[in-house]
Amino acid sequence: MNPFNSRLANKWMGIGTRFMPFADAATPELPLGRLLRLSLFQVSVGLAVVLLVGTLNRVMIVELGVPAWLVAVMISLPLVFAPFRALVGFRSDTHTSALGWRRVPYIWMGTLLQFGGLAIMPFALIVLSGDSNGPPVFGHIGAALAFLLVGAGLHTTQTVGLALATDLAPPEAHPKVVALLFMMLLLGMVGGAATYGALLAHFSEVRLIQVIQGTALATMVLNVCALWKQEARDPSRTARNRVQPTFQEAWQSFRELPFAKRRLVALGMGTVAFSMQDILLEPYGGQVLHLPVGTTTSLSALLAFGGLSGFGVAARLLGRGADPYRLAAFGAVTGLAAFSLVIFAAPLSSLALFALGTALIGFGAGLFAHCTLTAAMATARHGQIGLALGVWGAVQASAAGLAVAAGGLIRDGVSALATNGLLGQAMANQATGYSVVYHIEIALLFATLVAIGPLVRRTSVPGFGIGNLTSHPLSLPR
Repeated sequence: MNPFNSRLANKWMGIGTRFMPFADAATPELPLGRLLRLSLFQVSVGLAVVLLVGTLNRVMIVELGVPAWLVAVMISLPLVFAPFRALVGFRSDTHTSALGWRRVPYIWMGTLLQFGGLAIMPFALIVLSGDSNGPPVFGHIGAALAFLLVGAGLHTTQTVGLALATDLAPPEAHPKVVALLFMMLLLGMVGGAATYGALLAHFSEVRLIQVIQGTALATMVLNVCALWKQEARDPSRTARNRVQPTFQEAWQSFRELPFAKRRLVALGMGTVAFSMQDILLEPYGGQVLHLPVGTTTSLSALLAFGGLSGFGVAARLLGRGADPYRLAAFGAVTGLAAFSLVIFAAPLSSLALFALGTALIGFGAGLFAHCTLTAAMATARHGQIGLALGVWGAVQASAAGLAVAAGGLIRDGVSALATNGLLGQAMANQATGYSVVYHIEIALLFATLVAIGPLVRRTSVPGFGIGNLTSHPLSLPR
């Protein structure tokens, strides 16, 4: 290679490392091509999340007339399985099998659950639409079962898939690899939202059923490609006579980590604060701002793009040694401004304010999630990465499920009072129920800042190493 070409190649490599936060996530043990193929399971998760939380909740509430509280309960049904993410992660750490696989069986089972839920959903929608002779309650039961199966599959696939990625990568690359996988989740959400928005621009029940069926097929194909020849078979690692700790012993070891309870409280409170609006943003745009289905579905892409930006900023700053909890607190502050913009979008009838607020909600939530995940990764002890990721996921998913259910219930309850004139004439409009939920989220973000405060002062993650949290030059003195 001549000197000019050599300088040009070095320049391009420098640009890639500078502007692509996870360009150096690949390692000799886990090349970039293999890592990107493994990340396809996150793309399938992103597609399902957008479909359930974005498109279907809007269609069921606005087009099919299902009460928002019922839709909120359906979407929160996976909450039943969320606490078991810690157990699933632990069992994948200690799985015994003659085949020598620890992670593959759990990821495959999660994939089948996702596919099964999406396969049932079209039949439930047919009953809910009134195009059948069956009573509507059968549609409600079918939709609830579909949401339940998809949610259980998401929890299982995501928890164990992240653990498999950390198995394949060296310890020093774990946080960057996991962050790349979450980046792919958001890219899947962006792509899914854009695709669904285009396909449903001219909405019909038949077109919606076709979209759901296509998503089920895509889920199976993507996850099979992601798993293909990733985990090597090692019977000695999964032998039945190998001594393994019990779940109670592993959980007790986790609880003894410094500030473990406060970390989980801060994670749960912040997740609730960012998640109560999950099923309300699109109906808010449809009922209050009178936006069509295609436009409100595209807002999911905007939300995901904001989250993608949050992950990128977090990766860049954490790579320079920033305190993850300080950055998580900045994400909460961003959320305060974001929800304020969404609230003011209604009286001003401003689509621009609504879009900006939606993007900032995604940015703050992405920053908060990335930083708390990085801190959780740093606390994982040897052989317990599945448990650590499972605990983080269990708290995050449980808090999100409770928040979604509470958001729908509060919105319906307050809206009923407002439309009946019990809150006064000035509050008798459709925006009141939504506004109350957004104000509650603002209050919870302030509470999250209070919970994070001592963590910013007392702990920090030294680089990206896996181990106990210790002091760091960027932290304030103890």
